[in-house]
Amino acid sequence: MNFPRPLPFAAHLAAVVFLVTPALAFGQAKTEPDVVRVGNLKLAAYGPISYMKILAPKYNLKIDERIFAKGIDFPPGFIAGEIDVSPGGVDGAVAGRAGGAPMFIVSGFAQGGVRFVRQTDQPDIQSVADLKGKKVGVTRGGAQELALLWALKQAVLTPGDAPGKGDLQLIYLPYADLNQAFQAKHVDAMCQSEPNASKAVRAGWGVELVRPKDPVLGEQGRAFSMSEKLYKEKPELALRIVKCLLESVKTGMDQPEVMEKFVVQDLFKGQLSHEDYRDAVENTPLTLEFDPHHVQVTSDLMMKVGVGKMKAPPPATEYVKTDLHDRAMRELGYAK
Repeated sequence: MNFPRPLPFAAHLAAVVFLVTPALAFGQAKTEPDVVRVGNLKLAAYGPISYMKILAPKYNLKIDERIFAKGIDFPPGFIAGEIDVSPGGVDGAVAGRAGGAPMFIVSGFAQGGVRFVRQTDQPDIQSVADLKGKKVGVTRGGAQELALLWALKQAVLTPGDAPGKGDLQLIYLPYADLNQAFQAKHVDAMCQSEPNASKAVRAGWGVELVRPKDPVLGEQGRAFSMSEKLYKEKPELALRIVKCLLESVKTGMDQPEVMEKFVVQDLFKGQLSHEDYRDAVENTPLTLEFDPHHVQVTSDLMMKVGVGKMKAPPPATEYVKTDLHDRAMRELGYAK
């Protein structure tokens, strides 16, 4: 009987490589995480955005977090193709889209997060109307600016950008610089985001004047925006990102002590006290709800008070996409 001659060792090795290499390549394609460039702000309520990097492996993601100084820096990041997703006030996303940034609002994660604070030694300031003749600080391009300008319009006060102009003088400063100016009494009052507002109150520099919640504007929402390119060209990846976001938000809602530990130690590097954190998140509750109608309401009010310097913002229906949020809620079992 004639048996087949054995293959040379080299031939055996070639056959093994031929069979194994595709499997390795396939396995690598399935396990290599997708890098997501996340723009974020150093704010207590934005902790769930940063916490996404903890949950990222579950969704085969790798989060490249980049901390920005203020929300109005996000739209240029989308235009330059430098970030894929970012949080922020709804007003910031509206202004960004109106300015040509290729970004869609795909979800939300929190609401509120703004306080009016006055100097402790100025008890004559008891309402927004009492800000007449005062110096008022605010950070440009965020929920706090819209809240302030809309409140001033309701109180029939016209802001100015210099002494003697308008009923009061507005002073625009970044979040941290604004707290320093307030502590040094360079401003009489401020409309500030959390946790900076809570820190000023707890430190004794100021007294809470009001937490804005207008009948028309409601309690301002916080939006989660995504690049138009990512949304359109990589829908499966986009869905994983939103699922990661929503699970992160749910973690903050169900396990507040876990989120607090992460935010204080990782995001703030121990520079935020337990009390400051709790005050901040109490005024900026996390939510899984997402109301697209709120975006149009915000856009309309921004036009009325001149926030964002928009000429003709597109209707919210053009850039608010709820499909990823709704599907993620269903697949995660969060939908009611």
